[in-house]
Amino acid sequence: MKIHKEGKEVIIVSFFILFAVDCIIYYLVESNFSILFWALVSLSLFALIVRFFRVPSRSIELKDGVVFAPADGKVVVIEETEESEFLSESRIQISIFMSIFNVHINWYPVGGVVKYFKHHDGRFQAAWLPKASSDNERATTVIETPQGTSILVRQIAGAMARRIVSYSKPGEQVQQDHQLGFIRFGSRVDIFLPLNSEIKVKLGQKVTGSQTVIAKLP
Repeated sequence: MKIHKEGKEVIIVSFFILFAVDCIIYYLVESNFSILFWALVSLSLFALIVRFFRVPSRSIELKDGVVFAPADGKVVVIEETEESEFLSESRIQISIFMSIFNVHINWYPVGGVVKYFKHHDGRFQAAWLPKASSDNERATTVIETPQGTSILVRQIAGAMARRIVSYSKPGEQVQQDHQLGFIRFGSRVDIFLPLNSEIKVKLGQKVTGSQTVIAKLP
C-alpha cells in the first residue's frame, strides 16, 4: 500500500508515541489483560492512521465537459446558492463530506488553468454545517476550462481537521488526474457549477474522487 507524502511524518510520530505508551503500560500495569487490551487499541489506532493516508490505485480517464467528484465521500448538499468570493453569481453547489474512513486526497474535477487561489483562516466547527463553507478554515481554487467555464472548488476543514494542504498555483495548467490537495482528519469539499449544468448525483450518494461523474457542463 502506497502512503501519501502528507502522512509520512504523522505516521512516524504516531508510531513512536503509541510505542512509548505501550511500553509505559507494560511496565506499570500488572494485569496481562489490560496490557493486551491497550496493545490491541494501539495497533488498531495505528492501522487507522496508516489507512487514512493511503493512496488508492485508480485509472483516471480525462474527459472534457465532464465534472468528476473532487473527493471521496457522501453528497450532503445540492442547492442553488450565491458564490460571492470570486464568481459573484448564482451557482449550483455540490458538497461532499469526507469521514475519517475516506481517502482524503482531493483531485481537480476539471482540466484547465488555475485562475485563482486563496487560503482563509477560520473556525473548526463540524464540516457538514451550512456555515462551514464561509466560517471554517478553507482554501478556494478556481479552474477555467478550455471552453472558458470557471469552476470553483473549496476545501473546508472540519471539527477534527487542522490542516488543509493545497497544491494550486495561479496560472498553472491542470488536468483531472492531478491532485488538488489533501485535508487531514474529516472535512468537506464544495464545488460550484453553472446553473445549467446537468447534475448526475443525488443527496446521500457516495462518490469516489476522480471516478464518479457528478455533472456535465453546458
